[in-house]
Amino acid sequence: MAEASIENYEKPIQHIGLADWHAQQWELHQSANKKESESFDLRYAAKSLISETNIKTEWNNHMNNHRLSDRITELTRWHRIFDAVLDRLKNEIDLLVEERADTEKELELLDHPLRITIRCIAKRNNRTGSEITYDEGDIELKRELDLIEEMKKMMTNHIQIAWDKLNRLEDIKSKVIHELRDKSEAIKIDRENYDLSRTFPNFTYKPYALDIAENSVSYENWLEHTQHLKQLAENELSDTYTLRETMHVGKEKSKHEIEFQQDATNYALRRRAFVSTKARNEVEWQKLKLQKEMDTLRKQLTDLENALRAKTDDVKCAETRLENRTYRPGFELCQDEPEFGLKDELQKLQQTKEDLATKIDCAKSTLKDLDKLLERVNDDLNNKKHALTTDIMCLDMRSTLIIRDGSRVQNETDRNIILTDINNELPYDTKRAFLK
Repeated sequence: MAEASIENYEKPIQHIGLADWHAQQWELHQSANKKESESFDLRYAAKSLISETNIKTEWNNHMNNHRLSDRITELTRWHRIFDAVLDRLKNEIDLLVEERADTEKELELLDHPLRITIRCIAKRNNRTGSEITYDEGDIELKRELDLIEEMKKMMTNHIQIAWDKLNRLEDIKSKVIHELRDKSEAIKIDRENYDLSRTFPNFTYKPYALDIAENSVSYENWLEHTQHLKQLAENELSDTYTLRETMHVGKEKSKHEIEFQQDATNYALRRRAFVSTKARNEVEWQKLKLQKEMDTLRKQLTDLENALRAKTDDVKCAETRLENRTYRPGFELCQDEPEFGLKDELQKLQQTKEDLATKIDCAKSTLKDLDKLLERVNDDLNNKKHALTTDIMCLDMRSTLIIRDGSRVQNETDRNIILTDINNELPYDTKRAFLK
C-alpha cells in the first residue's frame, strides 16, 4: 500500500542520453560559430558594397556632371558660332537688300537716258533729203542704245540673282535660328540636369529611361549636321559677298561706260552740228551767189528782149524800104547798090533776131535751170537747217544726262555751242531761241 502512494513527477516524453546531450551542445556551438562567421562575412561584404557603390555613384555622378559640363561648353561654343553666323547673315541680308535697291534705282535711272537716246534717234530720223546719213551721231547713238539695253539686261539679271540669293539666305537664316533655338533648349535642359542632385524633391521613377528616343541620332551625325550647316552658311555668305561685289562693280562699270558713251555721242553730235553748220553756211553762200547770178541774168534777159524788140523795128524799116523800092518805074527798078545793101542789112537783121532769140531761149533755159538749182539749194538748205536744229535739239535734250536725274542743266546748250565753235555762225533767231 505504501509504494502505491509515491507520485511520479517525470514528463511523459522520451529522455536522451548524456552523450547525445553533449553532441547536441557541440553541434549548436558549431552552428552558432558558423552563422556568426557568415554574418561577419555578410556584414563586411555589405559594408564594402555600400562603400564601393557610394564611391561608384559619386564618381559616376561626377563624371556625368563633367560630361554635361563639357557638353554645355560645346553647345555654348556652337551657340556662339551660330549666333555670330546669324549676325553675319542678318548683316549680309541687309547689305544685299540695300545693294539690290541701289541696283533697282540705277535700273530705273537708266530709263531716262534710254528715253533720251530713243528720242534722239527718232528725232534724227526726221531729217530729210540728203541729210539722212549714217553719220557718227547715228553710230554713237545706236552704240549708246545697245549699251544701255545691255546694262539694263545685266542689272535685271543681277536683281533676279539677288532675289534668289535673298530667298536662299532667308532659308539659311531660318535654319540657323531653328538651330540656335534647339541648342538653347538643349543647353537649358543640360544645365538643369547639371544642377540636379539627389537632394532635390519630387523625383519619380521613369520606366522608359533607358529606351532610345525615336528621333535620336548619333553624336557623329549631330556633329556632321552642325558642321554642315555652319559650312553651308559660310558658303552662302561668301557667295553673297561675291554677288554684292559683282553687282557693285557691274553697276559702277556700267555707269562709267554709259557716261563715256554719252560723252562720245555728245562729241559726235557736236561735231556733226559743226559740220552741218559749215555745210549750211556754204549752201547759203551758194544760194546768195545763185540769186545774184539769177538777178543779173534776168537783167541781161530784159536787155536781150529789149534788143530783140529794137531789132524788130529795124527789120520793119529795112523791109519797108525794100518794099517801097519795088515801086520804081521802068529801068529804074534795077538791082543797084542800095538794094544789095538793104537786102544785106535785112539778112543781117534777121540773123541778129535769130541770134537774139536763140540767146533769149538760152538765157531763159539757163534761168530755169538756175531756178531749179536754187530750189534744190533751198531744199538742201532747209534740210541742213532742219538737221542742224535737230542735232542742237538732241544736244539740248541730252543735257539732262549730265546729272542723270532728269532735271535740266542750266546753259548746257551754251556749252555745246561753245564746244562746237559755232557761236558766231548760228542765225540770230536760232541762237536766241536756244541760248535763252
